[in-house]
Parts: sequence; structure tokens; C-alpha cells
Amino acid sequence: MKVGCVILAAGMSKRMKSAKPKVIHALLGKPMLSYSIEAVQSVTDIPPVVVVGYAADEVKKSTIQDVTFTIQAEQLGTAHAVMTAEKTLKGKVDIVVITSADMPLVTEKTFEQLKNLQITNTGPLSLVSIQGDISRGFGRIIRDNDGKVLRIVEEKVATQDELLGKEYNAGIYCVASDWLWEALHKIKKSSVGEYYLTDLLEIAVASGKNVEVLTLNDPDEAIGVNNRIHFAEVEKILRERINEEFMLAGVTMVDPERIYIEAGVTIGQDTIIYPDTYIRGNTRIGKNCEIGPGTIIDDSAIGDYCTILKSVLEEALLEDHVEMGPFCRLRSGAHLGSHVHMGNFGEVKKSHLGNGVKMGHFSYIGDAEIGEDVNIGAGTITCNYDGQKKNKTVIGAGTFIGSDTMLVAPLTIGKNAVTGAGAVVTKDVGDGEKVVGVPAHVIKKQNGEVDNNE
Repeated sequence: MKVGCVILAAGMSKRMKSAKPKVIHALLGKPMLSYSIEAVQSVTDIPPVVVVGYAADEVKKSTIQDVTFTIQAEQLGTAHAVMTAEKTLKGKVDIVVITSADMPLVTEKTFEQLKNLQITNTGPLSLVSIQGDISRGFGRIIRDNDGKVLRIVEEKVATQDELLGKEYNAGIYCVASDWLWEALHKIKKSSVGEYYLTDLLEIAVASGKNVEVLTLNDPDEAIGVNNRIHFAEVEKILRERINEEFMLAGVTMVDPERIYIEAGVTIGQDTIIYPDTYIRGNTRIGKNCEIGPGTIIDDSAIGDYCTILKSVLEEALLEDHVEMGPFCRLRSGAHLGSHVHMGNFGEVKKSHLGNGVKMGHFSYIGDAEIGEDVNIGAGTITCNYDGQKKNKTVIGAGTFIGSDTMLVAPLTIGKNAVTGAGAVVTKDVGDGEKVVGVPAHVIKKQNGEVDNNE
């Protein structure tokens, strides 16, 4: 049986008080809409149909998944929105799953259960309900004395007796395709000028058709985002899901409620994450690391056995056994080899620090290639910008850079060289040479000869 899907994403979302459409607001680094798309992909046999309207171009631009867009030019209700998908789906699928883009907590499992329920249903319609004391504005599901579903009553027009009901319509449906397109055209305009999808239930019941209901075990799945309060509530639940999954896979989290990890992140077992840490984007962290507290990592790759304390990383690469912090910053293009140590208040940008490099505190390395086992003294700066372009600094293996050295690029320093404290190096330095002063000059040459004029 072939399955299609319609995702409703055309609303203006006025209650978000935002200049951009609600469904593209980012939840843990991804547009809200993407969660619905990814969840239904496990059940649909063709690309989901996303119904857009308000700021349609923005929604399309933010969507990277394989979907088909249809336009609801006028906001005439949920049934009218689904009608826009008729030409795309009619005759191509047997059943249609319908959900909303502002319900990002609905899981793949729920859609799979709903699909299977409708496949075995003798009637044309299955829907999802939740039970509990909090209605969240959902309509009440009304049943007869035998438990058979009769209708859905919207909360704002329900009687006092109907409001006592604790079963609510979650607004998620699975419908026989041929019946759906016929029934949609039977729905009458409401008193407020809209066509409501909930009327499908009454049409089915009136014609003696069976309606099945899937009641969610976790009512939080049905939380819809209407305003910023709901948005924060949903994001908290998504964070809890992600953090629980990592902890069950062998990652230790000290106070997980204070740890923010986005959906695209991977973390190896026996790594420890401390509070107030944010791990975002396409970040990969190896095993047996210690991350945080107070650390921000964006789109970076971190090897095994690394320690990062109170630091910020952006598009960086760390090999194994790297130690950083506190208060270090790695900018785009930073690459730290294995066993590199960075002291506090160090910054690296678009540079490779070879294996075993020791970088003292209050130093800046930019546009540089640093060889293995180089010692970079406190306060060292690569002066990489000449006012017009960035220039490169190359330092050979085993070199000792004294504290407060200024390395004025373009510059090459050979292997096992030495710069004195406070030196301003403006010319290349050969292997084994020692330079001091402002500007720096050689006091020990490559052959070991000492300049006696010093």
C-alpha cells in the first residue's frame, strides 16, 4: 500500500510575534519544519507535500529535504490547505498522512503506528488523540456509550459537559486517498469563513464509516508551537531526548539540563560533558574526552582523549590528546595536532599546530604552519595582516619562540631556532639560529657560531 504525506506549513503564525514564518525558526539548529519532514520520511513512499502560504519563498529556501511544495494562496482553513495537494497525490498513493509543521515532537514511531492502524482499518479515516488534564486548545473527541467516535468539538464552542472530556484531537490523520479527495469537497465553510479538516470525522461517521483512533502514550508529542513559550517548551523536550540518547550510549553528562547539544552531533563513549556547554552543528567528538564547563563548539571535529575547558571552537579540527583552556578560541581553519597544549587566552585561526606544540597563554597564531614540538611563549603574536592581505608564517620543528615575540609575516623560521623574549622578527630565520632584539638579529648562527659583537 503506497503512502503519501501532507505537511501543513502555510500559517502566518501571528502569535510568534516574528517577521519570519514560524516553521523556519530553528530548533536545536534545524528549522522547525525539518522535524516533521524527517519524521514522516519513514512512512511515505514519495516526497512529502509541504503546503506553504505566508512567506512561501522563505520556507522553500530554508528546506533542504526532498519535498514537493504546494501553495495555499488564501488562508481558508486546514481542509482547504490539504486540497492544494490533491493534484500532486491523487491517483499516486493509497493513503495520505496529514500533519502540521508546528508539531516537531511527533516521532517516526507514531507515524508508523498510525499508518499501520489505517492499513487494517475497515473505514477511511484514522486519527491521533491524547489524554490528560491539559487540553492545549485541542478539540474534544466525543464518543458514544460503546466507545465509538462520533465527532470532534472545538474547545471554543464546546458545552460544559463536553469540556469535561479528557480525550483531545491531536490534529494528525491518516486517510484513504480516494475517499479523502471526495470528502474534502463536501466540507462546508464554517461561520468564520474557513474549511476545517476535523469535519472529515463527521462525514465518515454520518456515512456509517469506521474511524480508528491512536492514543499517544506520551502526550508531549502533540505539543504545537504557537508562541515563544511553546517554542521553549518544545526545545527543552528535544534537548532531553538527545541528551538521554547520548547518556544511554555511554556519554556522561554532569547536570544534563544545562547542556545543549544539537541533533547533528556525534559523541564517543566515556566522554564527559560538563554544564553550560553548547555543542552545535556538524560536530564530532571522540571517546574519553572532557568537554566544558562553559564551552561552545560549532562544526568541529575533536579526536579522542581531548580536554577542552571554558573555550570556544568554530570549524576547527583537533587530533587526539589535545588540551585547551581555559578561555581559548579556535577560529575557522584551526587544526591542532595530537598532544598539543594551549594555555589560557590563546587564539588560533587558519593555522596548523603540529604534534606536541606547546602554546603559552595570551598568544595569537593566524595563517601559520607550526612544526612539531614547537614552544610558543606567552604573548606571541603572528602579525599576519599587512593592511592589504593576510600573510603566512612558517615555523620549523623544535623551535623555541620566546615570550612576547612578534612574528611579522610573511616569515619562515627554521628548525630548532630560538627567538628571544620581546623580539620583533621581520626576516627569515635559519635552522638553529637564535635571534633577539627589535628588529630581531642573529646572535647565534646555523653553525653554532656566536656573534661576539653582542
